[in-house]
Amino acid sequence: MDTIPAILRAAAEAYGDKPAYVDGDRTLSYADLVDRVRELARRYVGHGLAAGERVVVWGPNSIEWAIAALATTYAGATLVPANSRYTGHEVADLVDRTGATTVLLADGFLGRSQLEELRAASELPSVRVIGELSTLSLDHRGEERHVREATLAEVEARADAVSADDVADILFTSGTTGRPKGAMSAHLQSIGVARAWAELGGVSADDRYLVVNPFFHSFGYKIGILVGLITGCALYPVATFDIDETMRLIESERITLLPGAPTIYQSLLAAPGRSERDLSSLRLAVTGAAVVPVVLIERMRDELAIDHVVTAFGMTEAVVVTMCREGDSAETVATTCGRAIPGMETRIDASDGEAGELLVRGDYVMLGYLDDPAATAEAIDEDGWLHTGDVGVLDEHGNLRITDRLKDMYISGGFNVYPAEVEQTLMRMDGVQDVAVVGVPDERLGEVGKAFIVGTATADEVIAFAKERLANFKVPRSVETVDALPRNLSGKVLKTELRNT
Repeated sequence: MDTIPAILRAAAEAYGDKPAYVDGDRTLSYADLVDRVRELARRYVGHGLAAGERVVVWGPNSIEWAIAALATTYAGATLVPANSRYTGHEVADLVDRTGATTVLLADGFLGRSQLEELRAASELPSVRVIGELSTLSLDHRGEERHVREATLAEVEARADAVSADDVADILFTSGTTGRPKGAMSAHLQSIGVARAWAELGGVSADDRYLVVNPFFHSFGYKIGILVGLITGCALYPVATFDIDETMRLIESERITLLPGAPTIYQSLLAAPGRSERDLSSLRLAVTGAAVVPVVLIERMRDELAIDHVVTAFGMTEAVVVTMCREGDSAETVATTCGRAIPGMETRIDASDGEAGELLVRGDYVMLGYLDDPAATAEAIDEDGWLHTGDVGVLDEHGNLRITDRLKDMYISGGFNVYPAEVEQTLMRMDGVQDVAVVGVPDERLGEVGKAFIVGTATADEVIAFAKERLANFKVPRSVETVDALPRNLSGKVLKTELRNT
């Protein structure tokens, strides 16, 4: 079962009436899910969707998002998720670059008219059909409507014809370092990485999974929707994150799984009403980013009392690369991202024990970037190693510790400074809730550190704290207090924005 239609059928057969999705007062069983997917796929085909064409899905987490995505691959097409916060111009760019023939959008999300934005941004020459996610209605564009009644037999034939090596999805990178690039993955890869993650996390049909990670992101789509199909767990999609509603759901629905970016857990720890909520059902929390504050892991274990807190490392181009295992020591979980998952391998482009660029290779590395062989060749070398742009070290057991991004390193007075090290130190300071450090120009030293903090600590206090614990060249020369750090929906700090302030 190495295609998405195959695992969907298997899930329906194995889990039947068991809840697949729960959203408010709506519950969709696995049997209902496959029926809804087949019906939408039938209408896709009737509106002219051909095998191999691309479908853009633009909206927040919802049951309908999952149906639209799964129906796309069931009909033999390729899914192109679009960031729910994108403007019409940004989505039009994805449509034009992928040549998508179908777009499904959540019109009215966050009080905007996505449909009007999209139409104003581009004539969308490749698009034949635009649909509304909330109703899964499809509207054929143009003066002549070429719509027919496709049969379920046609749809099943489409699903049967899907190959494990066909491109299942094109996920665009966050674009924090330039124009987003479309990472292409085959069915075999998307399913394989979801299966590996689920096995390492011990996910089962008894789990109730609060999916805060956006479906348009690999963590929400592959480590959410596809993990659900593989394990039979119940998914609770969250459209917009609200800390009080999240705590209410954990308590009332007895949520067991809560993977997410570090900011999710930081919000939980800081929530005023947390002591009044029963969050004891949580058994597994998986977090990851380029760098996770060590103190955050300690507090998740001690204050949230989550049974298993593990860290992992991944990226759009490989989804999940490393992950801690159940039984790993608290120190391993708190200070590393674990070791390579089955099917993947890692190495550091430096002498043994020294920090260098992380290279990864294996079954789940993307096929390549869409229509960009030069960028693909730059990212993946002749031996198949993906150059991540992250700096890290591997210990004697193969556990990975990410120290920073290559692009974030700056040179102060001839010394390399990795902001993540400074950030880890400052996160242990009382009065600092969140922090990001960037290099800024300096006439004498070339660059010096500037810290942006969320919290009550003063600039003088922050600098004094750093001086006690860090070499002088690592100590920030200036500190700015902000209400919140700019982050993308994956939780990564947008340091380019901070440098430009």
